[in-house]
Formats: sequence, structure tokens, C-alpha cells
Amino acid sequence: MSWLTAEQALNLLGTKSQTLYANVSRGRIRAKPDPADSRRSLYFTDDVKRLATRHAGRRKTETVAAEAIQWGDPVLPSALSTVSDGRLFYRGRDAAGLAEHATLEEIARLLWDMKRPLRLERQGGSKNPPSLSAAFSALAERATTDLPSLGRSLSALQNEAESVFGSIAEALAPGNRDLPLHQRLAIAWDRPDASDIIRRCLVLFADHELNASTFTARITASAGATLSASALSGLSTLTGPLHGGAWQSVRSLMIRAAAIGPEEAVRGYLAEGRPLPAVGHPLYPDGDARAKALLPHMTLPPLFAEVREKAEELVGERVNVDFALTAMTSAYHLPPDAPLIIFALARTVGWLAHAMEQSTSGHLIRPRARYVGPAVT
Repeated sequence: MSWLTAEQALNLLGTKSQTLYANVSRGRIRAKPDPADSRRSLYFTDDVKRLATRHAGRRKTETVAAEAIQWGDPVLPSALSTVSDGRLFYRGRDAAGLAEHATLEEIARLLWDMKRPLRLERQGGSKNPPSLSAAFSALAERATTDLPSLGRSLSALQNEAESVFGSIAEALAPGNRDLPLHQRLAIAWDRPDASDIIRRCLVLFADHELNASTFTARITASAGATLSASALSGLSTLTGPLHGGAWQSVRSLMIRAAAIGPEEAVRGYLAEGRPLPAVGHPLYPDGDARAKALLPHMTLPPLFAEVREKAEELVGERVNVDFALTAMTSAYHLPPDAPLIIFALARTVGWLAHAMEQSTSGHLIRPRARYVGPAVT
């Protein structure tokens, strides 16, 4: 969960309650009333962990590092994206603002730091439906034949990134290559009215700091592997239910809400001690900026609108981008795998940007393990 009780916060900080309250008053730790008891407060987890790490004092380095790597401070420098004051930025530009007009191709140029137009192949075009399996196959085939990324110039890597991205686009957004990717997807799904909302999704999903799949892609690139191998490792990680597959948990919530009612479904999750998948995000204590940018541009189906109302009321946090993406899929009658297709196509841009940034740094990512097994003899 993204919020802690006073007791949990004090355990992490190792201080007295007066110190906790002082940090809140100084703006170092964000707090909000506890929805279950207005007399108590909850404290934002990231702020508490960051302050605890900063004041670690005599704690061992490996202990601090182990705590920091779990939703802690960034462990790698990057000029690509950041979340600051509840907003997502791409190279210093507000992603929500870019989503008002930009295409994914334009975001690729921005994140890849390209001064020329993107040159995706313009001939042919598959007539097959969007397929995640085809994307895996295309990347796996390329990973064994493309050149390693190590020791190559940024311009050479940019040329290869275009080619890798073209292979992914052919699998995930097949069709007329003279059209932008969001239109290709909308046509492939026979939902032309969904073109603009798909465009907005693609822009907002392009990158998101050092998330699990991006970190995996950077590790792969740091070893000098091909850009296609980096994208393949990112795609593999994305399929996990705690990452790109999180929308399936939202869909399960909606199925439950349809069966027993929105309020009963939400209360059921809370009564079982399960976090509600549709709300909250650790990086956005005041609401997921991507969901805020998407929701005003779609009409929520009635069931989604009711679940949103009850979830926000009972949990005290706003719906997140996984909820928005699942709602969009329902509102526009897209295929069941549309959320993952959109997510994967968009995030490929970010994976390639991070792979190039890591490759040109020349540094191998090699953390140490804190051994907790049987005593060595």
C-alpha cells in the first residue's frame, strides 16, 4: 500500500512521534486523514522510506540498499523520464500535456533524442491481427542476429532502434505503414472511433522511470546485448501480473462487481485484506497523473463509473491507470488483450531509449547479493 499508519511510519523511521509530526509540518512527509478513522492520519510510504534511508546513520550499506531498491530512491541516473510533484515528465516535458497532441512516433524522437524524423519502413504491411506472440517471435529472431550494442555510436544505435521498433510495430500494430501507429491499431481492431484515445494511451505509457521491465531492459543493455534483446527482456517482464498484466486484476474486480454489486465487491476486497487493484499508485499520492489525463476523454461504462465512485469513497485514493485502460477497453469494445498490446507497443519506445542510454554509458549493472543462506565453511 502507498500509505502507512503512524506506527508503521515510526517503525521505519526509528524516531519518536514528535519527530514524525515535525517532518509532516515541514513538508518532508505527506499525510492525509485515515478514511477508516478521521481522528488518525496516514503517511505517504515513499516519503517515509526516503527520509529513513537518508537518516540511516550507522546502518550497514547493504541494508540501506536492500530497502531502497523496493520503491525507494532511483538507483540509476537517467535523463529520460521522472515523476515529480504528481506529474510524469519526458525529458522535462509534461507527459499529460504531450498526450493532448503528440503521437507515439513523436515521443520516440523525444526520448531517443533524435534530431531527424523517425524513419519507419513504409512498404508492405501485415494483415494479421495484433499479436503479442508475433512480437516475441520477431524480437527473439533478431536478438541472435543483430549486432551487440556495446561500443557503437548513439547515431548507429538510433538507426537500429528504429528497425527494432519497426519489427515490434509490425507485430503489434499491423496494417498500412503510411498511417500513424494509433490509427493502425484502431483500424486493425475495427474501432476507428478509438483512434484518439489509443493515441493518448500510447503517449502516456511510453516510459515511466525505472519500472520493473525498464530496469530489466537496462540490465540487458549494460551487458552489451543487442537492442532487440533488451526489448525482449522488457517485454517478458511486462507480462507479469504485477506490471503490465495488472489490468487483469481490474477486470477480475469488474467481474465480481457485475455479480454482486460495486459496493459489495469493493468491501469484499477490503474485508479480505486485499489491496484494491483499481486505485492508488505509490508514485502518485494525489492520484495517477496518467489516469487523470485519460479519463476526461472517455465515457465510462455504467459499471465502471459505479466502481470508481465506491472505490474512491471507501479506499480514499483515486483510480489508477490500470483502471482507466481496462475501462477504455470495455467502453470501445476492444479485444481482451488490447491493454497489454497497447502497453507493450508504447513501452517499447521507453525500453529502447533506456537501452541506448545505458549502452552509451559503458557501465555494467552488477548489484551484490546479501547472502542469507547456510553458513559457509
